[in-house]
Amino acid sequence: MLRSVRADLRTASARSARARGRRLPAVAAAVLAAGLTAACGPSSQPAGAAFPSAARQSAGSLPADGLPAGAESASGSPEVSATASTAPSASASASAQPSAAPSKSASAAASRKPSAPRTSAPPAPARVPGPGYDASADAQKQVDAALRAAKADGRMVLLDFGANWCGNCKAADKVFAQPQTTALLGASYHLVKVDIGGSSSANSALLGKYSPSGGTYRMPVLVVVSPSGSVRTDTHVTGNPPLTADGINAFLRQWAS
Repeated sequence: MLRSVRADLRTASARSARARGRRLPAVAAAVLAAGLTAACGPSSQPAGAAFPSAARQSAGSLPADGLPAGAESASGSPEVSATASTAPSASASASAQPSAAPSKSASAAASRKPSAPRTSAPPAPARVPGPGYDASADAQKQVDAALRAAKADGRMVLLDFGANWCGNCKAADKVFAQPQTTALLGASYHLVKVDIGGSSSANSALLGKYSPSGGTYRMPVLVVVSPSGSVRTDTHVTGNPPLTADGINAFLRQWAS
């Protein structure tokens, strides 16, 4: 009876040892798989999912070191894929970041100030001679100089043929001296005063050149000449305007252009 109980105890102990021998390698494999997974970083899979068959393998199918076949390659693969998925490529990072500095052309365009519009200044007023007539002046040279100036600036030439003893000529001189009339003359005309009250044959010939109708001249004779030298109006033919500010100013405005 005692011999039978001892035999049964030896049989149960042997079976328990064999069972422990089969479970220990499987537990060791599961623990090792969980450690490898933790070393690779967090994963959506539960610990040991990289080795789904490790716990089910029997002790006889494990190698001597306790690792299942292919465990090294399985543990390396998730680490590579995790690095590739979390780190953006260099080209994507470069394209996402804004440019550090604007281009030179953009900076130059931003710093360039609009230029002020260019305006051409009006020409200075022409000189307006004072009252009276200079009998000693070379009238022909004065007319030639006025025509050259007219070609340069586009003004008209106003020839005033008169005499110092002529009352109407003195009345016209008073109007020419008024500020408004002086401004009109300086802006639109080169005024030349020619004495025909003396004995100058040159001045008389000049009057006949620009007022060739002849006869008795009623002074002053006002002749407007274009820059090209052609006569535009001759008061010996048309008659003088009223020798007032309104009359002479209207005449000057009419023939200014």
